[in-house]
Amino acid sequence: MDVSYLSYLGGPHPQRGVGVVAPFDFALDRELWRWVPDEVSLHVTRTPYVPVEVSLDLARLVSEHETLGEAVRALGTPGPEVLAYACTSGSFVGGRAGELAMCEAMTRAGEVPSLTTSGALLEALDELDARRIALVTPYTMSVTHSLEDYLAEGGVTVLGRAFMGLTRHIWKVPYRDVVDMARHAVSGFADEVDALFISCTNLPTYDVIPQLEAELRMPVISANQVTMWAALRRLGTRAVGPYQALLDPSARPGAAPLETPPLDTPPAAGGQVPLQEPFQDSLPEALRESLQDSLQEGQPPWP
Repeated sequence: MDVSYLSYLGGPHPQRGVGVVAPFDFALDRELWRWVPDEVSLHVTRTPYVPVEVSLDLARLVSEHETLGEAVRALGTPGPEVLAYACTSGSFVGGRAGELAMCEAMTRAGEVPSLTTSGALLEALDELDARRIALVTPYTMSVTHSLEDYLAEGGVTVLGRAFMGLTRHIWKVPYRDVVDMARHAVSGFADEVDALFISCTNLPTYDVIPQLEAELRMPVISANQVTMWAALRRLGTRAVGPYQALLDPSARPGAAPLETPPLDTPPAAGGQVPLQEPFQDSLPEALRESLQDSLQEGQPPWP
């Protein structure tokens, strides 16, 4: 077989690498890649499985320095230029000092610059000059409050919040429920908050960010978005995300309004899903049961 033509093709094009350490239950690899330009590759590994549901205990277990060090060393062969710990709760559970110590431990193990989702969050809020925010989380009340404490250390005040009280299967939450939570979080505070943050790297957000920004008239940032934005910025390149205020200054308040369809407009074929279903009733059965458990314990999905 004559393969001489291959010599004219060139490539493959050189790739720059971002190493990603994720918790064992992380299910949104494909979403991370959507923010990544063609010249960058993600090298992803996971922490070892532990039989604990999403909680402060789990956050502590998956963020132990020894665990992170082993994961970082597993990424050493492809030679990433930057390392990112893609876990919000695991990186805020120890407060600001704990997050900084985590970055130092990862840098020692991998010998390249390191960051975490929670550190990237504060960096993104600084970029947007956002000091008062609304907050959406899939967590229980205790985990949500821990995030608020971390933000307070960084000089950020949470005015409105919405949380679901989930302890498992967070990646199964549909977009329409993320949107409903966002609306509840900003209700009554739309004129006071500078931005909305949607927490948890296991909560899908990519496609709802521009629509929410158009409806709520404020920057909307998410855990996976800020992680990729900060990691790629370390490489001197930009994350990919049309009409996302963090990535595109022209989409920030004061810029020309975005031409995006209303969130409740029925979609054309293959378009955006309708969002009229009630928040709790639209959840899959497993998530609804978990939410009901939280309600019975006196933990509302939002205050």
